[in-house]
Amino acid sequence: MYLKELRLTNFKNCESADLAFSEKVNCFVGLNGAGKTNILDAIYYLSFCKSFFGSVDKQNIRHDQDFFSIHGIYGFDDKDNEMVSCVQKKDAKKSFKFNKKEYDRLSDHIGKFPLVMISPYDRDLINDGSDLRRKFIDGVISQFDPMYLSALLKYNRALLQRNMQLRQFAERHHFDRSLLQLWDDQLCVCADDIHSKRRLFLEEFRPIFQHYYEVVSGAKEKVEVGYSSKLDQKPLHQLLEENLQHDLSACYSTVGIHKDDLEFRLDGHPLKRVGSQGQQKSFVVSIRLAQFEYNYQKIGYKPILLLDDIFDKLDDQRVMKLVRLVGDNHFGQVFITDTQQQRIERLFVDTDINHRIFEVEAGQVKRIDHE
Repeated sequence: MYLKELRLTNFKNCESADLAFSEKVNCFVGLNGAGKTNILDAIYYLSFCKSFFGSVDKQNIRHDQDFFSIHGIYGFDDKDNEMVSCVQKKDAKKSFKFNKKEYDRLSDHIGKFPLVMISPYDRDLINDGSDLRRKFIDGVISQFDPMYLSALLKYNRALLQRNMQLRQFAERHHFDRSLLQLWDDQLCVCADDIHSKRRLFLEEFRPIFQHYYEVVSGAKEKVEVGYSSKLDQKPLHQLLEENLQHDLSACYSTVGIHKDDLEFRLDGHPLKRVGSQGQQKSFVVSIRLAQFEYNYQKIGYKPILLLDDIFDKLDDQRVMKLVRLVGDNHFGQVFITDTQQQRIERLFVDTDINHRIFEVEAGQVKRIDHE
């Protein structure tokens, strides 16, 4: 599977673009703010029905325009081309279509075109709150397990209703255990399945991640990804009962799989505390490459890989090593952004990696490498 063509209209700072890609490596070069990352975000939209950056869809409409559109044509070795379209108008809900047929539920699209993005924002996985780390693990599993995604959506809907109920109890100074029990039961139905699948994922993911850390860093530190969940000690129904008074005081649900976390460790110590900038960068790049490998093993074909401005603070030797790694036959189609055109061109000298280079300037995109 690979993205053959991408057509953009009024997406972020791009007025119009009609691009044809290499099946292997595609590079976008230009100054910071030119719009390179916007191209990758459009590709991300076609896989996840939303922006990588979590922005409101209508905020991605080009200034003073009424809509944006993203159209992608995907090629396959064993079947006909397939088309994905996303159109967002200012005065309408988002339209998302697969082969010209609109989805009733966007969740039905997740996993059809698997994709992994490596970004400077991945450092937030280490330094920010647990919600980002849960989104990471949920995003990986959801791409190959639609039942997991369904359970997660049901859990989150029940959690929202339970929290609303807790706030109403506080506002009305009245508590009805039967009303809360309704949402407790729905949470418990989903929680066990989510918890067990997260734990199984980590068991399978760890050795893949450790392998890629050795490849990317060339170092011998021991790296670990742990899973922290109160459901390891007690079932959710017992945790909810024990924490009921706490929940009533706080007006939200203080226990559950929505409080689980990943623990990143380097030589047995918290990575956030002891890891250098280089070690942290190697850690998150390795996590994303392991995500690619894990999805590949689960679904049987290669996800698209997006590398957004990740060469900063890497020496030339490590940059070359990384490009050669993702350029070999084990990886599929790759998209790269960089501010240094000469560096990108130099990477492909004396290699037979199929590639195309595009220049991005003020939202305008043109191909600049030689045919």
